[in-house]
This record gives sequence, C-alpha cells and structure tokens, in this order.
Amino acid sequence: MSSWTVGEVAALAGVSVRTLHHYDALGLVVPSSRSRAGYRRYDRHDLERLQEVLLFKRLGFGLDEVAALLADPAHDRRTALLRQRDLLAERAARLAAVRDLVERTLATLDGGDPMSETDMFDGLDPLEWNERTHGEEVRERWAETDAYRESSRRTARYSQEDWARLGAQNEALEAGLAALLVEGVSAEDPRAMDLAEAHRRHIDEWFYPCSYEMHVGLSDLYAADERFTAHYDDRAPGLAAYLRDAIVANAVRATP
Repeated sequence: MSSWTVGEVAALAGVSVRTLHHYDALGLVVPSSRSRAGYRRYDRHDLERLQEVLLFKRLGFGLDEVAALLADPAHDRRTALLRQRDLLAERAARLAAVRDLVERTLATLDGGDPMSETDMFDGLDPLEWNERTHGEEVRERWAETDAYRESSRRTARYSQEDWARLGAQNEALEAGLAALLVEGVSAEDPRAMDLAEAHRRHIDEWFYPCSYEMHVGLSDLYAADERFTAHYDDRAPGLAAYLRDAIVANAVRATP
C-alpha cells in the first residue's frame, strides 16, 4: 500500500508540516504508521481524513467542531459530503446573485437602461449577509455551548469603560501583529507567538475560557471566513492568515 511522508502530505494538501503535527497532537489526523526511524507515514485513509478536516475548515468550522463531528459514532463521510455540497451550493447562490448585480450595474454604467431602486440592491439583503451571519448564525451555532453562555454572562455586565479597555487591548494586539507582518517577521517567530498568546489570553479574560485547541479553531475561522478576513486584511493584507499561523505555532509551542 502506498504511503506518504509528512512533507509529501503537506505539499499535496497545501498545508504546513507544523499544521499536520498539530492535527496529529489533537487526534484529528493521526498517521497510520511510522517508519523504522520513527517518522510519520500517511496512507490513503489518512489522506481522506485530512480532506474531511480541510473541507470542514473551508466551510468555516472550527477544529473543536470538526473533532466533535468526526468523533460522532453516527458520522458518515458520504452524508457529510452531501451536507457540505448543500452548504457550498447555498454560498455559491448568494455569490452568483451578487455577481449578477455587478453585471447589471456595469451594463447600466455602459449606457443601458437605468436599474430600478429595488433592483439596485438585489443580492445585498443586509439581514441575510450581516445580521443573519453575525447574529443569528452565531446563536444557532454556539448558543448551546458553555463558551457562548459564559461570554453572554460576562459581556452583559460590562460598562462603557470596560468596553473601551477591551477595545484598546484588542487594537494594540492587532497593531502589533500587523507591524510584525509588514516587517516580514515569520509567524513562527517568538514575537509573533507571544502576541498570539496575548490574543488567546485576551479572549480568556474578557469572553470565555479559551484553550489552545479552541484558539486554533477560532484562527481557522479568521482565515476562512471572508467577514473575519476582511476585518484583519483591511489593516494589513494577509493579516488574517498571519494571525492564524501565529496562533497555530503558539499552540504547538505550548503542546507538551
């Protein structure tokens, strides 16, 4: 049976070796065998497992969610793929509506018939794209979790001064990470990992207990979800991915 080294799998999947080591430590993608020298060897089944993990990540699931889904005795790969196809179709339909709006707007600018006031906003339903995704979606996905309940409990009693301090701390963290990125400092540099650790503790202090595993799951969301990516990349192009990589590196550093 064919097998692949960790470096070969990293190249195939477009992820870092460090990420694969982290998945192994979490029990998400554990190589089926080791070479005589003790090096990881991945077989076809392991590649399929990695594909599942990366598909869920691309859809915005955190690593803790992915781990729970894959550990469910009722989990079936075909059923999961069918659900993923449905989610992708929904996302594609929303994007297609926006693309159509852009095309019709361009046609108007190029001398075509003016669009009606209603047509000007087809595909840009704020309830669907903003409140739905930032409010209702969060409640649907997290309302039954201890983290969501704890965050709601804490933030309900914050004063205006508390929110100001919280915002100032977050601003300092993001500015520090952006400065390192612009300077060309690796996300695996201790300075970047220290800021990633400060970011984790910021969440832990202000919102809910944030383990390293949960932090890595959040970092996947930052880099995969276009709404989070836009927030970070507006400050510095590539910052969302840089933060994710620094968080993963920090989690690996903290793993015994």
